[in-house]
Amino acid sequence: MATTLTHNPEAATTNTTTPWRPKAIVFDLLTALLDSWSLWDASTPSGTPEEGHRWRVRYLEITFGAGAYVPYEDLVRQSARDVGLPDSAPRNLLDSWDVGLKAWPEVADVLQRLKAKGYVLGVLTNCSVDLGHAAARQAEVGILSQSGGGSVFDKVITAEESGFYKPRKEAYQAIMTAMALTPEQILFVAGSAGDVEGATNAGMKVVWHNRVGLAKKGHAVPLKEAANLDAALEGFL
Repeated sequence: MATTLTHNPEAATTNTTTPWRPKAIVFDLLTALLDSWSLWDASTPSGTPEEGHRWRVRYLEITFGAGAYVPYEDLVRQSARDVGLPDSAPRNLLDSWDVGLKAWPEVADVLQRLKAKGYVLGVLTNCSVDLGHAAARQAEVGILSQSGGGSVFDKVITAEESGFYKPRKEAYQAIMTAMALTPEQILFVAGSAGDVEGATNAGMKVVWHNRVGLAKKGHAVPLKEAANLDAALEGFL
């Protein structure tokens, strides 16, 4: 289980009197907002976390080590082969993508509260254009009707669009360019350890929604780490 750190983001200040408040909050998508882990599990022959987590961890290793963009679907298939899964596993995952991805239970409430506070909201995801934007729509399920049918997110940038997979700095630069903001104006919500390191190296402040208790990597320390999204964003909601 992830441990909540005691750092209070309200204490991070740009001067001695004004608490730091970002203009934008940018999310990792497939772990920080969505329970993609259950989809990976369900797509395996056994339908269990034993096979699904092994595959998903290998997938994270491959995507976070890829650098320049190569077809996302190829990495999904390669990671399955690397852990001894049949071709049916990635085929099942890709075929059920639109219906199999579900937002974590607190996501709708958190996004609504952030929008009400006036934050610009973005997504930066290691994904193809088609799959990434489809997944972003899944994160908005339950609140689209209250937003007039428009997107909750102001910007969604995929690895295919940026040309790079996280944690390459160019991936993070792509969302900053799209939002016309500097790293000092953005809070990044990481879903994996690689994102904590990558977003920090890109100059952003980071909180870590470590839902599944992933091990820390690298030397970067988030402002806060928690097992729930609302707890990770405490002080900004």
